[in-house]
Amino acid sequence: MTVSTAPPLLAVHDLTVRYGAAHALQAVSLEVFPNRALAVLGPNGAGKSTLARALSGLVPPVRGRIELDGEDVTGRAPDAVRRAGLVHLPEGRGVFPTLTVMENLRMATALDRRGRTAAVDRAFEIFPVLRDRRRQAAGTLSGGEQQMLSLARALMTDPRIVIADELSLGLAPKMVDVVFESLGRARSAGVAVLMIEQFARRALDFADDCLVLQRGRVAWSGEAGEAGAELLRRYLGDATAA
Repeated sequence: MTVSTAPPLLAVHDLTVRYGAAHALQAVSLEVFPNRALAVLGPNGAGKSTLARALSGLVPPVRGRIELDGEDVTGRAPDAVRRAGLVHLPEGRGVFPTLTVMENLRMATALDRRGRTAAVDRAFEIFPVLRDRRRQAAGTLSGGEQQMLSLARALMTDPRIVIADELSLGLAPKMVDVVFESLGRARSAGVAVLMIEQFARRALDFADDCLVLQRGRVAWSGEAGEAGAELLRRYLGDATAA
């Protein structure tokens, strides 16, 4: 992994997760630095989403340590991890479909009502289309618009690190561009990004560093620019290396 003079914002040491007797993750270690993005790649079943769920407190590890800005958050509840500054955007939008766009945004700032107006304005600045849809029920938005809303809800809370789990899944190419551009703005503002992405080449073009999982283990890690086509085919196969 790339050497940085700054301490890592997220440091994971020997993380192991089991589902019953089966190992989903085995001794996974990684680091994510401020203003940088780590692409986590791997074939289906490699443990990518389990990693995201473990980091966000949704799945308890059986061994290992998770540090956020030097603070041990291993085993904490998801709401405590989120308050510490880690936001997990899971596959599948993550919005309240029966609430309006505005109500969804206000829900994201329930713990900071004083900064709510500024946060909502910031969300509309990033995604102007949401302003036009603010009175519309979130469940009636297009898939791309729901993904925008999910991302806006995360970024308006000033996270320190965002885990983006397959945000481009099922989106039109134009909406994929919007997702990547929004994550790029967040990274420029100092937010670290851990990206789990189906489009391996697109993820590598965006990311600074890369980690490849295979059967729950780290198969390769290094700078994103060093993950060439031959390496991707070796670990991901021809179908997912594109």
